[in-house]
Amino acid sequence: MAKDNLTAVLHGINDLRLEQRPIPEISDEEVLIAMDSVGICGSDVHYLTKGRIGHFVVTKPMVIGHESAGVVAKVGSKVKNLVVGDRVAIEPGVPCYKCDHCKQGSYNLCPDMAFCATPPYDGNLTRYYKHAADFCFKLPDHVSMEEGALLEPLSVGVHACKRAGVTLGSKVLILGAGPIGLVSLLVAQSMGATEILITDLVQQRLDVAKELGATHTLLLKRDETSEQTLERVRKTMSAQPDISIDCCGAESSTRLSIFATRSGGVVVIVGMGPAEMNLPLFNALAREVDIRGIFRYCNDYSAALALVASGRVNVKRLVTHHFDITETQKAFETSRDGLDGAIKVMIHVQARNANNPIKF
Repeated sequence: MAKDNLTAVLHGINDLRLEQRPIPEISDEEVLIAMDSVGICGSDVHYLTKGRIGHFVVTKPMVIGHESAGVVAKVGSKVKNLVVGDRVAIEPGVPCYKCDHCKQGSYNLCPDMAFCATPPYDGNLTRYYKHAADFCFKLPDHVSMEEGALLEPLSVGVHACKRAGVTLGSKVLILGAGPIGLVSLLVAQSMGATEILITDLVQQRLDVAKELGATHTLLLKRDETSEQTLERVRKTMSAQPDISIDCCGAESSTRLSIFATRSGGVVVIVGMGPAEMNLPLFNALAREVDIRGIFRYCNDYSAALALVASGRVNVKRLVTHHFDITETQKAFETSRDGLDGAIKVMIHVQARNANNPIKF
């Protein structure tokens, strides 16, 4: 067994270090994974720059990273679904299996969820990582390791669109053309939405959204109120959207999502903004606009994998930058600052494409 376990550890705000850590010992129901690809998520950057997300606070050194895929290097004695050499995507949260939420199928709401790179739990931007075998998903040969890592954000889009009730003929407004907005666009298309408007402050991201199939794009103006933007939305779409998916979480975008949605429609808030904000609740109540939140995903990884494996969804376009794990600092700077049109930055723990049976 190799001894090199180079690991990216967050010690505090803007204090990210590479250091050696012991290779973990696995339990009977776990697998040891030789990590391959790890994407940088907005939450990773937020922990780096702010040291917290809501009530999740970094109080001790924490391994970063949770959008990931790797190769099984060792299996526990009770593991039946995987063998050494399997390429897997890792669903990064492991629940308790015992609470009412877990028993009722909403394990993402488990109060004892151990989620990668969410304090106090370590993430998996490391050479070797252990994980519960039943939260690892074997990848078909024609699905790349990078696509496996992208199943994590894609599952957020799947969960958001399922919560929203996207269906054949839906008209959808998506606020924010970052990675989560773009995967929500891809999933909404796959579920039958026929008109999708996506907004952002950055034209380059809107260009990618258009390339991925958005019906309309709208460049936002920083000095514009949500009410002013509403008029431009109404002039752009053929009718008020049935569904609005807020992938920003800013007060202005959440307000716009409520105002824009047709009476009887649904607003899903994906982006996590301030703990409290000023929202037009009377407007929503009087028009029976449902406001729904999502927290990560639940029973969505299999669907996300099926969408990619079938070719219904192409997530490859989201990856704009590639770095080796030894370049982690530069990778995070690129993601944090949006350098060179960065959308999804991918860190390769092993040589890129080394574990892909098919040449991509």
